[in-house]
Amino acid sequence: MMSGSLLVVSGPSGSGKSSLCEKLCEDFDFAHLSVSTTTRTARIGEQEGKDYFFTSKEAFSDAVERGEFLEWANVHNNYYGTSRSRVESELKEGKTVVFDIDVQGQASIVKLFANVTTSVFVTAPSNAILKERLEKRGADDPEAIRKRLENALDEMQSIGAYDYLLINDSFEKSLETLKALALASRIKRDKVELRKFIAEWLS
Repeated sequence: MMSGSLLVVSGPSGSGKSSLCEKLCEDFDFAHLSVSTTTRTARIGEQEGKDYFFTSKEAFSDAVERGEFLEWANVHNNYYGTSRSRVESELKEGKTVVFDIDVQGQASIVKLFANVTTSVFVTAPSNAILKERLEKRGADDPEAIRKRLENALDEMQSIGAYDYLLINDSFEKSLETLKALALASRIKRDKVELRKFIAEWLS
């Protein structure tokens, strides 16, 4: 039986989802953080293949035409996508593939791999706290923060499409919860694989 699973984590910018995903993958050797392909320019310190696979808009468009992405989206005028072949290979190897993606990506992945996907929406306890975190981060100007907060309101409307809501009021507690969900995801089985297992068990 295929022992791999998919753990999809989404949430507003500033919710802490990326830090939670990174720490989860550091602590669990079976968990692998999916690396997206993007058309945006690499930031200082980012590495090809570790943070993102960087490409041109033309090459990205060609890959979309060939059906190479499980999901893709336009975010702040840059494109982001998840390689189908890499994910399928990691599933066959028994990995738990962790996705740090937006709500559009979550919908696409659930549609394709519903039986082995566990989805978690991470958010701050309130809009005010989210704003405070974004301001403290110091990575964006006031206009960018305003836009991110607007996007957060839109993203919050999709909470009902997720299996779990994780309110990140304490990083350590939230990490422990996410670890428990990652472990639980590994015993969520594809129905086709279950039928094969039952047939083998009966024989």
